[in-house]
Amino acid sequence: MAGDKKTVKRYNVRMAGIGGQGVVTASHILSNGVIIGGGESTLVPFFGSEKRMAPVESYVRVAEDQIYEIGEIIYPNILMIFHPQVITHGKSYTMPFYWGLKKNGVVIINSEKPVPMIQDQMDELKSLGAKIYYIPATKLAIEVGGTDLATNMAMCGAISGVIGMPDLKSLEQSVRERFIGKGFVVSGGTASLDNVIEKKFAKKAELVAKNFAVVKAAHDFAIEHGWAETPVAAIPEMVAA
Repeated sequence: MAGDKKTVKRYNVRMAGIGGQGVVTASHILSNGVIIGGGESTLVPFFGSEKRMAPVESYVRVAEDQIYEIGEIIYPNILMIFHPQVITHGKSYTMPFYWGLKKNGVVIINSEKPVPMIQDQMDELKSLGAKIYYIPATKLAIEVGGTDLATNMAMCGAISGVIGMPDLKSLEQSVRERFIGKGFVVSGGTASLDNVIEKKFAKKAELVAKNFAVVKAAHDFAIEHGWAETPVAAIPEMVAA
C-alpha cells in the first residue's frame, strides 16, 4: 500500500577551478563528509597537466540514499567555480562553464564581486533561473586561516551552508581525517619519540583547527546571506506504509 512521499536530497555537483587551489581535495572532503553523515557519495576528479593555473574539474554526487552513478557530471544541480578565470578566461574543460546546469540550479563563485560575463551568458543563466552566489572564499581563507591555500575549505563550507550537506560536524570530521588521518596513535617506545609525535600531532591539530575555522566562516557567510534552501533537486520517493 502506498504511503506518504518523502523528500530525498540528491545533488550532482561539478567543481571547476585551476591547479593549486585544491579542487580535488575539496571534492574528497565534501564526499567523505556526506558519507560520515550517513549519506552516500561518489566522486571523479578530472585534470590534464598537473601544474598551477591549469584547468581542474571534479564531479561529486551526494545523496541521502543510494547512488548508482559515477563518472563525469553532464547535468549538474550545483556548480562550484573556484576561480573567476574559469569564467573570464575559459579555464574549464566544460564550456561554457554553465553547460548542462539544470533549471533553478545554483552557481557558487569564489569572488568578492560579480564576475564580468558576456550578455549571452547572463541571458542563459537567467533563462535557467540560476541562483548565483558570490563567496569571498580566498579572502576568508587568508583572514581566517592565514593562507590562500584554504580557499577550498571555504568552498566546502559554502556548499554545506547552501544545501545542508554535509552538516558541520561531519565536515569537521572529514577535514580532520584529511589532515590527520584515521587511526593516528600518539604513542612511542621512548620519551623522545613520544615528544616528536606529540609535536607533529600538535601541528596537524592546529592545521585542522585553522582549516575548519575557514569552513565554518564560509558556512556562516552563506547562512547569513540567506542562501540556505530546500533541495534544488529533491526527488519524491514512495515509502511503504
